[in-house]
Amino acid sequence: MPSHLTDAQRRSFAERGYAIAQGGISPQTLADLRGQLDAWIEESRGHARNYGETEIGKKRFDLEEGHSAEAPRLRRVMNPCDVSEVYESAIRNAPFVDMVADLIGPNVKFHHCKLNIKLPGMATRVDYHSDHAFEPHTNTDMVTVLLLLDDMSEANGCLRIVPGSHRRFYDHFRDGEFVGAIDPALAEELAPHAAPVEGKAGDVCLMHSMALHGSGPNLGTAPRRLLIAEYLAADAWPLTRSNVKSRFTGEIVRGSPSETCRLEAGVFKLPPYYEEDSFFSVQGQKTAAAQ
Repeated sequence: MPSHLTDAQRRSFAERGYAIAQGGISPQTLADLRGQLDAWIEESRGHARNYGETEIGKKRFDLEEGHSAEAPRLRRVMNPCDVSEVYESAIRNAPFVDMVADLIGPNVKFHHCKLNIKLPGMATRVDYHSDHAFEPHTNTDMVTVLLLLDDMSEANGCLRIVPGSHRRFYDHFRDGEFVGAIDPALAEELAPHAAPVEGKAGDVCLMHSMALHGSGPNLGTAPRRLLIAEYLAADAWPLTRSNVKSRFTGEIVRGSPSETCRLEAGVFKLPPYYEEDSFFSVQGQKTAAAQ
């Protein structure tokens, strides 16, 4: 299979826990993805609280506190691939899937996806965490694809990743409760070392599932929207009930299914199943019209 990443990009993923690449999606597909999201943001004006049903009964469309018809604050769409043909096609066929196979292939399966949305003036932030802490598997050959749907910079709340943090597990519990983020004091210590992920719409960041990452609110004038899609080696199997299950979870998108389960040595805490619609609520951020 031809390589879709350079040696330098593969080395960055192995050493720093992430790699940035151009050409993650075709221009036409990017336009289609943005158009569908624009339609969902417009649709959200007609809702006062979270709405839409997912495979596991949670709400698909998650609204930030302060959302209104005049100033929509749609902050997450869970598994857009389940309700949109263009997103369904992208998670199977986009060039970024081949990039994932370059890193953990040749046998790759889809786990889930979501849209994270920061429109100008929204308060949504992402406290430092790793994706593996939310959805642990038997091994850590797991890649989170972050497809930039808009140009992303520090001005509009870009993602920040702590280089090298993918080499160990960080506790996401506090006083015995799963809070979906590392200790605030540790986050304050690590934040100055975090690298900004800046780029143009259509670029991708390929991030190791153990890498710590976070971001602040959008204080700029341009939107910052991300398609986040997680992929696993075919021989990685879940250790907990999924909080984010898609109807395509477990689908082989490259190569063949695995008849084996590969175990990777390590000790980490298993998160509980949470009833909240999105991890923003788990991290303590308020939802529109919450009682």
